[in-house]
Amino acid sequence: MPLPLKSKLPHLAREFYQGRTAILWTHLMEHRATGWLNESFHRKFREVLLHACGRYAIASPCYVLMPDHWHLVWQGLHAETDQQQATAFLTKNMSPELGTAHSQERAHDRILRENECLPDAFQSTCAYVFNNARRANLCADWREWPFLGAMVVGHPNLDPRTENFWANFWEIQHQWVDPKANFFNPAQGYRTISTVTRAPNVASSGRSGTASTP
Repeated sequence: MPLPLKSKLPHLAREFYQGRTAILWTHLMEHRATGWLNESFHRKFREVLLHACGRYAIASPCYVLMPDHWHLVWQGLHAETDQQQATAFLTKNMSPELGTAHSQERAHDRILRENECLPDAFQSTCAYVFNNARRANLCADWREWPFLGAMVVGHPNLDPRTENFWANFWEIQHQWVDPKANFFNPAQGYRTISTVTRAPNVASSGRSGTASTP
């Protein structure tokens, strides 16, 4: 997908990145540096992403690591979620794994509009991201690319390559955003998912625009 120039990254107010917003993030390497992407980096990325999702109450149904950048689609799961803080956490903790490469100071973001957060539109956005490696002629089928996946705390086997991935993800997402469940509090940690009693309609506070992390 087209990659933004660092000089063209504008800012939005911080509240655009808080709450149950859905955002497509792109992290670019300075000078399009390569040579850092391998299985070891991918394992560490998943470890740090897991901590980011847990610490900041985020679901990541889609991520793709490319040779000189990576993409993530994040959904906030709590009113106190702050994706700018989560992005800074991910960038800081992955920097030592890049060797001589350096990620750009600011990550590019695209905040999804409310209609883009409806299931069909949201899945189409993720499908486009998942197909990055195929469009770059790095694989014949996006499922063959080893450096992609999803991350939701408590669901280690969630894999976008499986047939039931989206049905499973939406069921989990519905449970997370149920206001009566309240089984996550950033200050207290997780409660059991079994306390959830119903699944509400898909909710989103996504707003349009682009910005970058401070």
